[in-house]
Amino acid sequence: MARSGARENVQLIAYADRFGGSLPGLRKILDGPLAGVFTGVHILPFFTPFDGADAGFDPADHAAVDPRLGTWADVRALAGEYDLMVDLIVNHVSADSAEFQDVVARGDASPHARMFLTMDDVYPNGATEAELVGIYRPRPGLPFTPVTLGGVRRLVWTTFTSQQIDLNLAHPTGRAHLDKVLSTLAAGGVRMLRLDAVGYAIKTAGTSSFMTPQTLEFIDELTAQARALGVQVLVEIHAHFERQIAIGSAVDRVYDFALPPLLLHSLYTGDADPLRRWLGARPVNAVTVLDTHDGIGVIDVGPDQMAEGHPGLLTPDQVHDLVESIHERSGGQSREATGWAASNLDVYQVNCTYYDALGRDDGAYLLARAVQFFTPGIPQVYYVGLLAGENDMDLLARTGVGRDINRHSYTVGEIEQDLARPVVAALVRLIRFRNAHPAFDGEFEVGGTGSLLTMTWRAGDHTASLEADLANATATLRWTAADGDLHTVGDLLSGELMY
Repeated sequence: MARSGARENVQLIAYADRFGGSLPGLRKILDGPLAGVFTGVHILPFFTPFDGADAGFDPADHAAVDPRLGTWADVRALAGEYDLMVDLIVNHVSADSAEFQDVVARGDASPHARMFLTMDDVYPNGATEAELVGIYRPRPGLPFTPVTLGGVRRLVWTTFTSQQIDLNLAHPTGRAHLDKVLSTLAAGGVRMLRLDAVGYAIKTAGTSSFMTPQTLEFIDELTAQARALGVQVLVEIHAHFERQIAIGSAVDRVYDFALPPLLLHSLYTGDADPLRRWLGARPVNAVTVLDTHDGIGVIDVGPDQMAEGHPGLLTPDQVHDLVESIHERSGGQSREATGWAASNLDVYQVNCTYYDALGRDDGAYLLARAVQFFTPGIPQVYYVGLLAGENDMDLLARTGVGRDINRHSYTVGEIEQDLARPVVAALVRLIRFRNAHPAFDGEFEVGGTGSLLTMTWRAGDHTASLEADLANATATLRWTAADGDLHTVGDLLSGELMY
């Protein structure tokens, strides 16, 4: 398979264990039933262990491939065929890591003692009440866990869970860990790094310790370091939309996390104005998603949680109605997976498959994907979304982890069966169209009024346009064919979309 060049083709997001069973199994799916569909893949954590407390985002050894999934040779084999994106988990490692366990046993006598962040590292003279309540955290309570280190009770910094120990990136031992992982990933053929939880990586007394000037300086340094190794960076931050715009100007890529909730709002209400405004203001160097391994973010479109006087893309009432509409469309399933009752999740995200968030309406779902593919940037499709997956309530019941509702483990038979469904076959046609049509190498325009949204790409004599009525979830797609003729499709489910 030919590698992609500068063109921003559609990529897949997948867990190797849940979509193929292993790294070689994932490659077999990409080369087999999905041959020619994707030119890039974001493989979610395959490190040791891939099935820890946070589905691989708490690695004990971030530089090792879990042998149950494969080897670095398997990673390099995928990188030889596809543009490969992998997570650099910047903020933390597992409490079960050999380094942290050595600190637990030996305390300050361990050579790794300064690798991990304690409260004293940031507040050596103590902290005021105002300083502590000013720390930004996506969980209730303070970001500290009492742990006995070498016989001494300490407060270890744990932004997310007590099983995820924050790194002390202001100390050489913490940076040495990150340098080792970065060089290992680059040697594995990774072309883009997703900087997981990087907004929380730098802690500074007297600040929120989230997306501070010190954080931005660190991101600049890490980006330069990655570029020197031939690797681009994608910054993963759920925050107010103005921060997304600001960070987009400083890095290679930034997620457009505002697009998914704005699309749902438009399809629920017929109000396309917030979506249209965002399409005219957003960073163009974005990675677009509708769904990921996390939930559907709503903080990205709401008012600023950290500064008064910064309204969001949606009002608080609109955000509330959006969340309630997701619960309604999903038959209440998303409500069971969202909130403090479901463990290990961010209350600013709603856990639900995007297909269920649209009430399993095939037409609305394909329209949402078409809008995503017409939006400038690199489109990524999550493996559950590729198969128009439904909420996995059995998995949620077994684990009690809210995000597992959207993390189904597919057998090869299930994948082949779902690829034959009309909605999935139509989505694959849309992906192939987005990858092949030359208009997407050109200039983009957005327009429309009221519930009508128009999105057009032009490159020389080539055009591709989407005209959508978001009030009734209908769309018309027009494009110039290879012979120069203008073609039109008014039903995205039909089999007429070819290029």
